[in-house]
Amino acid sequence: MTGGGEGDAAAREGHAPLEWRFSQVFGERTAGEEVQEVDIISAIEFDKSGDHLATGDRGGRVVLFERTDTKEHGGSRKDLEKTDYASGRHPEFRYKTEFQSHEPEFDYLKSLEIEEKINKIRWCQTANGAVFLLSTNDKTIKFWKVQEKKVKKIADMNMDSFKSVGNGSIATSSVTSSNKSSHTANGEYTDKSYCSLNKDFSSLGAIQSLRLPVVVTSNETSLVARCRRVYAHAHDYHINSISNNSDGETFISADDLRINLWNLEISNQSFNIVDVKPANMEDLTEVITSAEFHPTHCNTLAYSSSKGSIRLIDLRQSALCDRHSKLFEEQESPGSRSFFTEIIASISDVKFGRDGRYILSRDYMTLKLWDINMDSGPVSTFQVHEYLRPRLCDLYENDSIFDKFECCLSGDGDRVATGSYSNLFRVFGSDPTSTEATTLEASKNPMRRQVQSPSRPSRSLSSSISRVVRRGGESPGNDTNGNSLDFTTKLLHLAWHPTENSIACAAANSLYMYYA
Repeated sequence: MTGGGEGDAAAREGHAPLEWRFSQVFGERTAGEEVQEVDIISAIEFDKSGDHLATGDRGGRVVLFERTDTKEHGGSRKDLEKTDYASGRHPEFRYKTEFQSHEPEFDYLKSLEIEEKINKIRWCQTANGAVFLLSTNDKTIKFWKVQEKKVKKIADMNMDSFKSVGNGSIATSSVTSSNKSSHTANGEYTDKSYCSLNKDFSSLGAIQSLRLPVVVTSNETSLVARCRRVYAHAHDYHINSISNNSDGETFISADDLRINLWNLEISNQSFNIVDVKPANMEDLTEVITSAEFHPTHCNTLAYSSSKGSIRLIDLRQSALCDRHSKLFEEQESPGSRSFFTEIIASISDVKFGRDGRYILSRDYMTLKLWDINMDSGPVSTFQVHEYLRPRLCDLYENDSIFDKFECCLSGDGDRVATGSYSNLFRVFGSDPTSTEATTLEASKNPMRRQVQSPSRPSRSLSSSISRVVRRGGESPGNDTNGNSLDFTTKLLHLAWHPTENSIACAAANSLYMYYA
């Protein structure tokens, strides 16, 4: 403990709110431009190094971006970080390549259309200059390898110096006449294609003999995406999560009722490790909403439920993890229950901090930060859009109350972020003493909608909720800064750079990037 106010001032100084600036935008819309459904971004993920970024869309495409600012200045990022010049830079990315990951399918047994939308993307370990990633739609997971390959060209052909004649003349005559060979009555074989080839060569004159073409490797390179494995037919319900294990060999996939464990090398077999399906489906009270492996402990994973609880399980306990090792849930205050209580308590996303000590969860109204060593309640609770509470009935009628917002933590764990409506996203200081609560808009001017009086995160929500609800009730169509709300524009997907204060977020078909 430090005595006096100097220590407190220093602590506050160390957690000063970040000043966010616009960095880049990919796929920016012009005013009035209509967005195609297939172009809307549905997944964002940085790799562990932060040098690559992947997005998936509703059209089943995966788009890759690579970092350019480290390459342009030479040297490794660690060396650049030691120099004064490097401190003024921020991550810059460029388009690398894209590929069609999934196609629309139809399940004839269940008469069910399977849309191509990418639900999740996860990066795997790199090897030999190639990058590997997992992508999934509602039913099928695919393992992709993306690698630069040198372009091979055919050279040293007879026809090189006679391009004016046309490359197709000899080949065409030989192919079209190949079926015209016949036998005469006395058995003699005549091949008309041989005659036509002779005519072609004699017309060129300069060609005395036929040379075999040679395949040569040029200095040009092209990126090739190849599907290495397909993990299919293991889920009866829609896949909502995939997560890599720290062992580099296995991963999990989760749907509403089951979590399966896969080996990356084996695509025709998986092990069911969690099954919450009751014997009678009428007894079903909750479903799995998200699942993630611990970042360093390969035997530990967490999964969330629609009842607002998070379960930590240990794979060493049993083959089928029916029992959890820890349960994290917040008891609701008496008298606060309503028709919407269970709906808004449903957790849409869980993320481990980089060191695995903390878990961040997002429900409809709040972000919660949990310490895995303390299951009595969340360490901090952050109110994302408390001003919407008086409008829950409207949100239920237009189905917005079922929107699934993602969340993310900074690499150092000092800040957390999540999205909201009107293309807004919020950044909070994770320390319980921090008052940082920044509201940003996914546009070239992110601070345009800065909230003047941010809500302070707290363990006890009763007093702050009543205060904010009253303020929201006065102007039900506006946010806390008086801006009109737009429930059709929502920022569901975002990701924090693993080593720097940089955020990538998706607003419809546009990818915005910010740094601080």
